[in-house]
Amino acid sequence: MPTLFRLLMIIAVLAGLVYGAMVALVTFVEPQTGEMSVRIPAEKLNPSQ
Repeated sequence: MPTLFRLLMIIAVLAGLVYGAMVALVTFVEPQTGEMSVRIPAEKLNPSQ
């Protein structure tokens, strides 16, 4: 049983690290906003009929 407990503890610690990394990303990283334009060829808007 100690091996199972050790495995569960390792999984819990790894899950905590991943969760902490996600919280840090949400807290410290600000998205860059900007205008974006994409030209679409007329052939794609009006396919041959």
